[in-house]
Amino acid sequence: MSTKVHMEALSPTMEEGQLVRWLKDEGDAVANGDILAEIETDKATMELVARGDGVLRKVFLAAGGTAPVGEVIAVIAGADEDISSVAGGGGGGAAGAAAAPAPEEAKPAKPEPAKPADEQASKEEKAPADAPAAPTPEASGSTERVRASPLARRLAEDLGVDLSRVAGSGPGGRVVKRDVEAAKESGAAAPAPSAPTWSPDVKEYDDVQVSMMRKTIAKRLVQSIGPVPHFFLTVDVDMGRVIEARKSINAMLEKQGGKISINDIVLKAVAAALHRHPECNAQWHETFVRRFNSVHLGVAVAVDDGLITPVVRNAHLKGIAQIGDEVRELAGRAREKKLQPDEYTGSTFSVSNLGMFGIHEFTAIINPPEAGILAVGGVEDTPVAVDGQVVVRPRMRVTMSCDHRVIDGAQGSRFLATLKTMLEEPTAIVV
Repeated sequence: MSTKVHMEALSPTMEEGQLVRWLKDEGDAVANGDILAEIETDKATMELVARGDGVLRKVFLAAGGTAPVGEVIAVIAGADEDISSVAGGGGGGAAGAAAAPAPEEAKPAKPEPAKPADEQASKEEKAPADAPAAPTPEASGSTERVRASPLARRLAEDLGVDLSRVAGSGPGGRVVKRDVEAAKESGAAAPAPSAPTWSPDVKEYDDVQVSMMRKTIAKRLVQSIGPVPHFFLTVDVDMGRVIEARKSINAMLEKQGGKISINDIVLKAVAAALHRHPECNAQWHETFVRRFNSVHLGVAVAVDDGLITPVVRNAHLKGIAQIGDEVRELAGRAREKKLQPDEYTGSTFSVSNLGMFGIHEFTAIINPPEAGILAVGGVEDTPVAVDGQVVVRPRMRVTMSCDHRVIDGAQGSRFLATLKTMLEEPTAIVV
């Protein structure tokens, strides 16, 4: 009996998915639970598994194409089973465009007859896995046709490496991370020189396809900045004691190979202050306000396609070093799109820090249904008056965005006063 392969909802907010690559080819045997494909959701790259046994008879969505949740993108059936009644998606838009074969630009003078798929597969299996495959003439100048892992593609883009010039050492000549790193170090895969700016062949503009994550960010921003009545509160914090505390803690952690950042201390202080002020650790739910007794802290992380907020659960119960290790581990997997849905959902309050980018002060947009988000600026040496004298002190500005339906000005001010006290005397964080 045939089994339809649907575009599944692989994250709580997913409405459509982009097919990164198929891990099974048409004609491959498939068992229930096998991984069929990698799907890019609005937050991460997830695995699509088979829901039946048989053969992958037909694929309706090509790599790079998109389809809404629920659409049929392939069919699994018996080798000789009639599947003519099974209709796939590909009904237009990005999905239909991606599924359509590209037109041939030019035909070779002496075309070679196509070899049977099983003969080609047999040759590929006999080839040693560690033997690098030279780039084919077809792939030259086009990174879209090169066989490469998603991580290798992102790394090549970051390093400015032309994938079509990289020899792959992975299975079947696939380009993997180590190949890109080696090519960058040797300089053998530098991108070809671009055309002069005065050339008539230079395009006037480029249209960049919107990723699933960027679409979701756009939708969430519209839901937030319009309906949510924002107001903002800013305080200036003396960070001298935090800097001293960080040096002392890192001296103790040095033997263990550990290290904390100023941001780790800020996150711990935010969690501790929220635990004392549950009226700010809250969510708006139209007919009621939900105040949380536990602090699940969303930490904004910049990724290639936009922004994602991994969640440090029960942050008020964790130490500074533990929070720092968890944030770094989550951020690393966020950038590789490997987060699971429960790792980026369920936050009760969020923090966004742009200080490392040289930003002095900014306001952040609330992530509904949360009632607040803290925007953290950089630590800067600033002249201030102390006991009638002008001295230079390390100062940091933090701005809290509040949902006025949940948080009043006095409530937000009390929370910020507690946070300021904790940062200016870090021992208060654990007292």
